[in-house]
Amino acid sequence: MKKNKVSFFATLLAAIVISSCGGLNKMKDTAKTISYSTTPSPLEVKGGQVDLTVNVKYPAKFFNKKAIVEVTPVLKYAGGETPFQSKTFQGEGVTANNEVVKYNEGGSKTISAGQVPFKKEMMVSTVEARVKATLGKSNATFPDVKIGDGVIATELLVVKDPRAIAVGDKFVRESSSQYEADIKYLINKADVRPSELKKDEIKKLQESLESVDKDPKKSIKGIELSAYASPDGPMDLNQKLADERKASANKYFGKDLVKKDKLTKVKDDLFTYLVTAEDWDGFKKLMEASDIKDKELVLRVLSMYSDPAVREKEIKNISAAFDEIKVKILPQLRRSKLTVKIVDSGKSDDELVALAQSKPDSLSLEELLYAAKMTDNLDKQLVIYQAAAAKYPNDFRAKNDAGYVLWKLNRSAEAKTAFESAKQVEDNAIVKNNLGVIAFNEGDLAKAEELFTAAMGAGDQVNYNLGIIKIIQGKYADAINYFGSAAEINAGLAKLLNKENDAALSTLNAVKSDDALLYYLKAIVGARTQNTDLLFNNLRTAVGKSAELKANAAKDLEFAKYFADATFKSIVQ
Repeated sequence: MKKNKVSFFATLLAAIVISSCGGLNKMKDTAKTISYSTTPSPLEVKGGQVDLTVNVKYPAKFFNKKAIVEVTPVLKYAGGETPFQSKTFQGEGVTANNEVVKYNEGGSKTISAGQVPFKKEMMVSTVEARVKATLGKSNATFPDVKIGDGVIATELLVVKDPRAIAVGDKFVRESSSQYEADIKYLINKADVRPSELKKDEIKKLQESLESVDKDPKKSIKGIELSAYASPDGPMDLNQKLADERKASANKYFGKDLVKKDKLTKVKDDLFTYLVTAEDWDGFKKLMEASDIKDKELVLRVLSMYSDPAVREKEIKNISAAFDEIKVKILPQLRRSKLTVKIVDSGKSDDELVALAQSKPDSLSLEELLYAAKMTDNLDKQLVIYQAAAAKYPNDFRAKNDAGYVLWKLNRSAEAKTAFESAKQVEDNAIVKNNLGVIAFNEGDLAKAEELFTAAMGAGDQVNYNLGIIKIIQGKYADAINYFGSAAEINAGLAKLLNKENDAALSTLNAVKSDDALLYYLKAIVGARTQNTDLLFNNLRTAVGKSAELKANAAKDLEFAKYFADATFKSIVQ
């Protein structure tokens, strides 16, 4: 009896082992009945990562109740492979904590396989499912099954050309200046005294007129001669005095001075005249600035009465004040005033550029900044900006613009030094943007984004730079917002990446460029919309301009549907 019991358990154990092996072998043999699909299909690069979700559909009667199955999606490419995150399923008879697949019903399951960093080799690749199964103490590895094709890497076509900002100048070529001079008269007199003509203001006026006459770039825009009488005495007398003072001043300014110094640019038609019999406005202005006793009382009289005779009477009644007024105020109002308005047409562009290079110290900051813009030669621009920065070290613009030119010359390290020097003078939004460009170039995208964000409002360049950052991050809608309505290749790319094909084509059509990439992106739109004329015509132009894009097109899954097309092959081969 004991012998029979031992024999029974041995037979049972052998049956279990055979059953276990047979179970795994059956699953392995019928693994081809499992269906897989990937999302997205094909895979795509987004933000430098390749994201994958796999849907697995197990048929009924497949999944052994005691089995545990681990599924690992793997991206295989030339020279290597990259696994995604695995997921484990179990039969309904397993007492573990995995997702259950029922034997009788089968079912659809989702594997959120996560992300892997993109490598260029992944453009030509396959997605395969690697399956390991366990039943009791037995293990089996199923044959790898292809479940998808490689990776679309359109995001990598982003043009990484962040834009620095040049400040420029406030140069005004034509400048205006004004010279004034007074001739004072004795009370009730209108003759020009020799002592008045020796005053400094008269001499300076003379010198300025002589300078204008000798300088072909200067001209007289107008000459205003104003004659006044003080507001004391009868109105008729004051009117006569003002008229006579106008005549005597005009004789000197308009005739004697012109004749003596041979001033050819002083013409009669340039003169305008103003005669004021009683200069109450001048009186009020001088009173307000004076320290005369009872000043406020006098000013109150001016505000209370408008009749000149009443004003004069009331002021004279303030005897103490009037005694001072006669000495300090009224003599200042017995005058003629000449105002000469002069226009300087300025140096020509050629003169400014020549002087900026040969004698930069002879020019103002605005002239130097302007002159730099007037030459297309970046090396010459740099010399001018550096000279301006040396002469005017407390203005950030020359330092910043020197950095801008250095950036254009691909001298990034020197540009960084110049921008940092500009920052020490003025840490503004423009300088922040430009330092962000340097950070971008150095590969520090986090710092670049921080600086660009802080520079918002400094110009369209900042929005463009942030748009590039958002494409690289895979945030295409944000990139579109930053680019706005700009007709830029990157703006079209952002819309293309966001699956806005029509909008992308509209933007690309508006771009004023003959760049190969522009045509390549239009070809992608053609492929996506099955517009073969758009596809082939633009692809032909693109690969004709760029051997790199030709090689890319041959493996670009954007064109996968056309890989076997004779026209496509003739273009890329």
